[in-house]
Amino acid sequence: MGPQAEQRIARSHRILVVVWPLLAALACAVMWATTLARAGGERERAQAQVRKDAGAYATAYEQYITRSVGQMDQVAMQLKYSWEHNQRGDLLERLHRDGMFTDSAFTAVALVGRDGVVRSATRLPLRELNLSGTSFFAHHRNNISTALRVGAVPAELGLGQHAILFTRRLDTSDDEFDGVVVLAVDARYFTSFVGPETLGAHGLLALAAAEGRLRLEQGDGKLLPATPLWRGDAGVRLVEDGFADHRARVLGWRRAQAYPLVAVVALSQDAALAGAQAYWIDNRNRAIVATEVLALLAACGALLSRRAALREREREEVRRAYRTATESANDGFYMAAAIRDRKGEIVDFRIVDCNQRGAAIYGLTRSELVGARVAQIDTSLFGTDLMATYRQAMETGFHQDDRQMPSHDRVQIRWGRRRLVRVGNALAVTLQDISERKAHEQALERLANQDGLTGLSSRNAFLQRLPAALDGARVRGHSLALLFIDLDEFKNVNDAHGHAAGDLLLKAASQRLKSLLRPSDQVARFGGDEFLVLLDPCGTERDIAVVAQRVVDALAAPFAIGEDLHTVGASVGIALYPRDGADVETLIRHADIAMYAGKNDGKGQYRFFDPTLSSSLRARARLKHDLVDAIEHDQLVLHYQPRVDPRDGRLLSMEALLRWRHPAHGMVPPSEFIPLAEATGLIGRIGQVVIEKACAQVAAWRDAGIPVVPVSINVSARQFRRGAVPRQLAAALERHRLPAALLEVEITESAMMGDHDEILADLAALRAMGIKLHVDDFGTGYSSLSQLQRLKMDVLKVDRAFTAELGKSREGRVFFQAIVSMAHALGMGVVAEGVETREQLAILLELGCSEIQGYLVARPVDGAAMAGLMARRFLLDEDGRVGRSCPRVQAAVVGTRTET
Repeated sequence: MGPQAEQRIARSHRILVVVWPLLAALACAVMWATTLARAGGERERAQAQVRKDAGAYATAYEQYITRSVGQMDQVAMQLKYSWEHNQRGDLLERLHRDGMFTDSAFTAVALVGRDGVVRSATRLPLRELNLSGTSFFAHHRNNISTALRVGAVPAELGLGQHAILFTRRLDTSDDEFDGVVVLAVDARYFTSFVGPETLGAHGLLALAAAEGRLRLEQGDGKLLPATPLWRGDAGVRLVEDGFADHRARVLGWRRAQAYPLVAVVALSQDAALAGAQAYWIDNRNRAIVATEVLALLAACGALLSRRAALREREREEVRRAYRTATESANDGFYMAAAIRDRKGEIVDFRIVDCNQRGAAIYGLTRSELVGARVAQIDTSLFGTDLMATYRQAMETGFHQDDRQMPSHDRVQIRWGRRRLVRVGNALAVTLQDISERKAHEQALERLANQDGLTGLSSRNAFLQRLPAALDGARVRGHSLALLFIDLDEFKNVNDAHGHAAGDLLLKAASQRLKSLLRPSDQVARFGGDEFLVLLDPCGTERDIAVVAQRVVDALAAPFAIGEDLHTVGASVGIALYPRDGADVETLIRHADIAMYAGKNDGKGQYRFFDPTLSSSLRARARLKHDLVDAIEHDQLVLHYQPRVDPRDGRLLSMEALLRWRHPAHGMVPPSEFIPLAEATGLIGRIGQVVIEKACAQVAAWRDAGIPVVPVSINVSARQFRRGAVPRQLAAALERHRLPAALLEVEITESAMMGDHDEILADLAALRAMGIKLHVDDFGTGYSSLSQLQRLKMDVLKVDRAFTAELGKSREGRVFFQAIVSMAHALGMGVVAEGVETREQLAILLELGCSEIQGYLVARPVDGAAMAGLMARRFLLDEDGRVGRSCPRVQAAVVGTRTET
């Protein structure tokens, strides 16, 4: 090599010594500019997001407060109406006894007379209390307005500070002051809208009066200052140092439109920016590492530029460091080089590099994406605006947007945040997956107007639109029809198959409803398994009946949920505007009455509202009142049906059966009053009566020297609530000094299945006490072997329907044998119900049945007759019936006509 060549090489080496640091500095500048821009954008996004969340939460909370206070307003109005039209001094006591105001949210309810003295109250200490000196009493006495007043609870009531006071003026018939309706409601009823996990660390939820000192916060903290931090009806602002703990928070507030209350939500600024701060630290550390790598590259290039092999190795190290930095990121990264024509204009871009995450976002491998031209890539995947966006970023040097990704099987995300930074003749592109964030924002927008399960209009949105529809119909002179739809057997699906199956059924039912209606009609989920449909316009009654029948027929068809078919049916009540009501509340109430009339007539049908329908509801109310009297006046009695060993007729146990001895109607069977008791909540009190009477009777037999046997009682699924049944049984056993082995509990098969955690916990508690558990009416429910094994039940009581098949068909015997084998495999005894013939007894002996119960042994008898049966002990004679040597018992058995 000649000197000139060596000089050229040396000169090139000297140039490289300068070029390497310059290139490193340029790369560092671009990298840090990108890092700072991304960190700043992330912080701005986080700040915007927390402001948006604070406003959305405040709006949702205001709607919750308005709805909740509206309910209290309705309660106060109903009490006002009841008092002004029937001033009975025990009004609230009667309502409380009938189950009203038993919810823990009602701290106290009272009616104050015109002299300030409490005339009626749900809390006994408040009776005759003088409240004439309170501010709310003076306000209502001096103001003729009957509007609901909201304020703090005065000290005179002695209810503490954790409650809100709702009051309304009472008037005489000539509009003179007649007293005050007082509702004291637990503050947690209004401040438990969302939990701390939703608001985030140091988040705050509060309810304040628009004017006054009322301040209620979630939890026990007192962070709000005395001076309000909000102004105007609604807004969002950052409060740097206004709270008691001196934490900066983004404050969102909204004043209720109907009531003088303000919903306040405060989200921690630090918690909101924690993600952006972590994002900045992560990217800063990566930039530091990359800067160090570039510095090392420059030094190595300057010092070792004469060695081509070493230079290539250094380049490879730089490539590996770059690949490590990009591959460790969760974001997609791409480098797109511009392709220019002879005039220097950009005609295309080529993907020259990407990380594995970036290729995976588009359902490709890195080798498939690198080297491809943007114009050659499938436009249905990347979108037709991609080229224009890239050109704009090359012109401005930076571009950022949130982009909804195309619906394609290869694309792995739905929303992406895209940042493009120009680097020389190329673009550095990052794509961040923000699908969850966008879904959260959309969910907040749907929260107020759409039912989250079915996608139908929510109750609140429907009720807001309904007045406008009524006004439009009045202006046009049209009629409207409101359909109140209730699924008939939905509860059975929930109980037997769990809430997941119930939710799927509700979705399917809502789709069928929507398919039956016109675009001008409206449908909403009113709550639970209830729907409202507004037909606008509605046509004639015949046209409405056709639509209602279509709804009944559509919902009567089976629903395919998973591998099962479920049939529920529906009852439809119809109210017409303006014939049946001129306002929203009246129309809904009348449609509801019509629906219940159809349900009481047999379900699966529609009914138009008729004023006479109210009489049936009054009859139901009378029956409920009589049932309350039956509990209070000891009209409920127990009869007992023995269970014996099928081998020798030895008495082993008995079942307690409830009867109602009505003073006017005689013996009322349980089938007529137990469903009403469950529907009205009286089943809990009736269950206590049964437990007490059964334990008292066993104790009386024992004290009389009679050799007692265990007695089983039937417990409804609705009695299991927060450990009530175990507590009641334990108290009764202790009170009557009875061992737990003398008491057994029967629960129906379907009641213990599904997602009933409270029932399962109570059953486990009963087993721990030593009380045996029976599965009643086995074969009629939906239980599984795994469920029976997990619950560790003691006895299977096979339903009488299967016993009746014994001796009639081979299949009946085989099926019963399968039940016995299964029970014995699980360590359970078997009781055959409804044994009536000697042939059935013989078959049950062969099958290994543990006990039998039925008319072959004895009908249900009262306590006195049962004492005779226990004294006899062996109840089957040679003919398989009660022995003739006990005439008194035989007479009692023959004389008892009530069946189980």
